[in-house]
Amino acid sequence: MKIKTVPTKPFDGQRPGTSGLRKKVSVFEQTHYLENFVQSIFDSLDDFQGKTLVIGGDGRYFNRKAIQTIIKMAVASGFGELMIGKGGLLSTPAASCVIRKYQAFGGIILSASHNPGGPTEDFGIKYNISNGGPAPEKVTEAIYANTQKITSYQIADTPDVDLDSIGEKILGETKITIIDPVSDYAELMAKLFDFDLIRRLFEIGNFKMRYDAMNAVTGPYAKFILEDVLKAPKGTVVNGEPKEDFGGGHPDPNLVHAHKLVEYMFSDDAPDFGAASDGDGDRNMILGRKFYVNPSDSLAVIVANFWNAPGYDRGLTGVARSMPTSQAVDRVARGMGMSCYETPTGWKFFGNLLDANKATICGEESFGTGSNHVREKDGLWAVLYWLNIIAAVNMSVEDIVKAHWKKYGRNFYSRHDYEAVDSQIANEIMDSMRAMAADSVGKFFGDYEVETFDDFKYVDPVDKSESDHQGIRVLFKDGSRIVFRLSGTGTQGATIRVYIEKYEPNVGHHDMDPQEALAELIEIAENISGIKAKTGRMAPDVIT
Repeated sequence: MKIKTVPTKPFDGQRPGTSGLRKKVSVFEQTHYLENFVQSIFDSLDDFQGKTLVIGGDGRYFNRKAIQTIIKMAVASGFGELMIGKGGLLSTPAASCVIRKYQAFGGIILSASHNPGGPTEDFGIKYNISNGGPAPEKVTEAIYANTQKITSYQIADTPDVDLDSIGEKILGETKITIIDPVSDYAELMAKLFDFDLIRRLFEIGNFKMRYDAMNAVTGPYAKFILEDVLKAPKGTVVNGEPKEDFGGGHPDPNLVHAHKLVEYMFSDDAPDFGAASDGDGDRNMILGRKFYVNPSDSLAVIVANFWNAPGYDRGLTGVARSMPTSQAVDRVARGMGMSCYETPTGWKFFGNLLDANKATICGEESFGTGSNHVREKDGLWAVLYWLNIIAAVNMSVEDIVKAHWKKYGRNFYSRHDYEAVDSQIANEIMDSMRAMAADSVGKFFGDYEVETFDDFKYVDPVDKSESDHQGIRVLFKDGSRIVFRLSGTGTQGATIRVYIEKYEPNVGHHDMDPQEALAELIEIAENISGIKAKTGRMAPDVIT
């Protein structure tokens, strides 16, 4: 087998974001573009020769072709074994599970998460380290530095590998192992949750649910666990076949893009429970009959009911949330005497807390929840946790959430997304708010007095690393908050996310619509930022 050294030169814009490198497929299809980034990953690593690399993705367009390239480059670089999901599939949490179970050196995950897929849509690639979690900033910055000085890459001159047959083969000095993408993950879920109890929910309790896999990677996982193992009726999982273009849909489990599931769950024929996951399986949406569960409330309810799942019934060491996520889980943590950590957005920031056993369960407002079982957020895990809670307490989703609000109070919360904003305008909006921060403390906006106005800076409590410019926070003296942040998950322009939160202890007000409850703060957010005025937008593109 011949190893070729191919001359190349750097491409602009290959700095990984919070979830790796995401671009349009047409960008990745450029000659040498993917190869440059993969070589830059390998060049940033030490002592990996002879060790194991996990490879898989969400099955979107370009996934298979990219995997063949990565296989040949990993062989050329000297990895001892490549573990690859059959068909090139591995959900992001399953990839983390496999890395951890088999003590792999790391993994390459191919996904643009909840972004659309297809020849004209998005693709992504990220590197996960040996703990199964996303590479920390020091690694991603090293990768980026390598992309700016690369002059050549190495690749094996060999035919493509059969990705559709489970088994082993030798390619040069490297063992290629094609694995069942579902089995290791399903085995782990069975250790965390009371499958016998959940099974009885379906077999005896006449319980009905619908799980929308959105033609994305979790279809095979959900079908096996929900329908085969837990005996939910066949057809419980819909859109369960992974497709390269996600069936023409947008695989983001929110009220806008999962609207068919939402419409069904709010119909007179709705089942007891509804759920959906995104493109790579790390996000989730939870619904009851005619009832939507805000992701921040979902996190708080899971933590408040931790003892109902066998994998957590010995207690939690602590919890963590991203800074923009609602403070609902903070109230639960205080009530239980646990630490609650506030981190920047990006699951990689939870990694040190989980590894140091400072936190057990973590969550983000962007439909992401998970625990120390892997080092990624995990959509199907959250669905199974909810099923375990429902089976244990014998209450509906709505009753569980309302009982939670009665005990802890309700944090009214909403996120307004302005998508594909011109990047220059978006940055000018953020800069103008930074400039007004110092003079705004003590100022009143309506009845709300500003207590803190800053650009969030995070100091990791484990390794003391610092992360600046993580979002502008406007904190009011009554505990209400407005947060502004630029998202790094899109591939066109910038997405401005505005997070609005208000605490309401009065049970009599808990049934208000969040947009109504937050109306004054929403107006204040516009007065502070001028987003609509400066972008010409009449309203957010997505409200969750």
